[in-house]
Amino acid sequence: MSQTKSPLPREVADTYVDELIALDPITGTYLGVKESSSRLPDISPAGQEAIARLHRSTLARLDEAERQPGADSDIERRCARLLRERLGAELAVHEADEGLRSVGNMATPAHSVRNIFTVTPTQTDEDWAQIAERLRAVPAALAGYRESLALGLERKLYASPRPTATFVDQLAEWADTDGQGRGWFEDFAAAGPESLRTELDDAARGATAAVAELRDWMRDVYAPTIEGAPNTVGRERYARWSRYFNGTDLDLDEAYAYGWAEYHRLLAEMKQEAEKILPGAGTPWVALAHLDEHGRHIEGVDEVRDWLQGLMDQAIEKLDGTHFELAERVRKVESRIAPPGGAAAPYYTPPSEDFSRPGRTWLPTMGQTRFPVYDLVSTWYHEGVPGHHLQLAQWVHVAGDLSRYQASVGMVSANAEGWALYAERLMDELGFLTDAEQRLGYLDAQMMRAARVIVDIGMHLELEIPADSPFHPGERWTPELAQEFFGAHSSRPADFVESELTRYLTIPGQAIGYKLGERAWLLGRENARSRRGDAFDLKAWHMAALSQGSLGLDDLVDELSQL
Repeated sequence: MSQTKSPLPREVADTYVDELIALDPITGTYLGVKESSSRLPDISPAGQEAIARLHRSTLARLDEAERQPGADSDIERRCARLLRERLGAELAVHEADEGLRSVGNMATPAHSVRNIFTVTPTQTDEDWAQIAERLRAVPAALAGYRESLALGLERKLYASPRPTATFVDQLAEWADTDGQGRGWFEDFAAAGPESLRTELDDAARGATAAVAELRDWMRDVYAPTIEGAPNTVGRERYARWSRYFNGTDLDLDEAYAYGWAEYHRLLAEMKQEAEKILPGAGTPWVALAHLDEHGRHIEGVDEVRDWLQGLMDQAIEKLDGTHFELAERVRKVESRIAPPGGAAAPYYTPPSEDFSRPGRTWLPTMGQTRFPVYDLVSTWYHEGVPGHHLQLAQWVHVAGDLSRYQASVGMVSANAEGWALYAERLMDELGFLTDAEQRLGYLDAQMMRAARVIVDIGMHLELEIPADSPFHPGERWTPELAQEFFGAHSSRPADFVESELTRYLTIPGQAIGYKLGERAWLLGRENARSRRGDAFDLKAWHMAALSQGSLGLDDLVDELSQL
C-alpha cells in the first residue's frame, strides 16, 4: 500500500489560499474566482476567529512540511519563510483584538465591502445576477462588522476619535451620494441590465439602508462612547502594526532618524529645482503653488483619465525590452477614476489570476476637474508603470512558478510600496524627469514619503522633534503638529493633507513602508551590483527581483542581494 506524500511548503501555502477564499470571498473576487462574486465574508467576532483558526492550522501543517525532503530548496524555503512570517503577524494583530476597533477613512471591513463591487465582473446578465446576490449580503456583512465594533466597546478597545468622525462622514456620503437620498450602491446597480432591474434596485436599496443604519449607530452610539480616547496608538500597538505592514521588527528610533535624514537631503534638492521654476521663491512649496496656478495641467475628469492611460502606455513602450522584459498580458493596464467617498490617495488594484480583469490605477478626483501635471507624472510611475503594476502583475504572471500565495494574498505592504517608490526613483535615474516641473513634483512626492516616516512614527510614539529641525524643535509630536508639518512640506491641498493624517491614525505603521521599503530595494540592488561587478545586468536583475514574489523587509535585502 503506497503512502501519501506529505505536502511541501508551497502546497501548504496554496491550500491555505483555497481555504481562505472559502471564508473570505472578497479575496476570491480579487483573485478572479467567479464563485466568490455572490458572497461577502462574515466580519463578526466569530468570522474573525474562523480565519485565525485557519492561520493556526496552516502553521501546524507548515511545521510538518518544512521537515519533508525538498523543503530546503530556494523556492520552497522562500515560500515557507513568507507564509510563517505573514500568518504570525496576522495572528498577532488578531490576538490583540485589533479587529474589534477597525475604524477609519480606509482599509476597514466596510470599505472592503463597498470597494469589492468595483472589481466584481459586470460583463454578463449572469454576472449581474451574482451582484444582486452580493448586494443582498451587504446588510449581514455590515451587521457582523457592527457586532465586532460593539464587542470592542464592551472591552474598552476604542478606535481613534478623529478617524471615526471621518468614517461617519463617509458612510453618510455612501448612503446619499447626490443629496437626494440615492446611495452609492443604487448608483452602482443602475448600470445593470433591465431584465434584472427590480431585483438589483431592491437589493441596492437594502444595501444603502444597511449603510445608513451603520452610520446612525456609529454617530449616535460609537462616536460618543469613544470620545476622549487617544488618537494615537503608542509604542506597543505601533510595533505590532509595523510588523504587520513591513514584515520586520523595525528599530523605530533608527527609522525615525532616517526619515529626518531623508527630509534634509530632499529639501536641498527641492530648493535647487524650485529656483529653476520661480527664482527667489523662498521655499519649494511657493514654487509648487505657482505651478498649481500657472504650470501645465489637464482639464476634465475624462481627459485626465485618458492622459494617465497614455502616460502608462508610453512608459511600457519605452521600458519594455530595455529595462524590463514584459509578457504581453503584463503590458495591459487600465486607468480608472475612483468612486467618490473614499480617501484622497490614488491606488492600484492587481489583475485577476487569469488576467480577464487587468491591473487598474484609480484616481480620486475629490471633486476637482483641473489636474496639474507635476503632481501626476511620478505618482503614475508609482501606481502604474513601472511601479505597482509591473510588480504585482508580474507576480500573477509567474504564480505557477512560485505559489498562488506568494503572488497574491501574501503581499507585504512595504515590499510593494518600496518597489513603487523605487520605480519613481528609477524613472528619475533613467532621465524621464528632466523637465523641472515634473522633477520638482517627483521630489515633492519623495518628501511626502519622508514626512510620513517622521510624523507616523513621531506622533504615535510621541517622540521629540530634533533640535536641528526648522519646525518646533524640542517639542513632542501630536496629531495637530503632524498635520501642520505635513501641510507645510507638501504641495497637496488641505483636504488631501487632512485625509493623509487621518489615514496614518487609521492604519499606523503602513505609511512608513514606502521609504523604508525603497531603502531595502536600493540596498539590495547595490549589493547585487557590488557582488557581480561588470557582469551586473539591470534588466535581468529587475525581472528576477519582480519574479520572486512577496517578501518581508527582513528577507528582501538578502534575497535581492543574491540575484
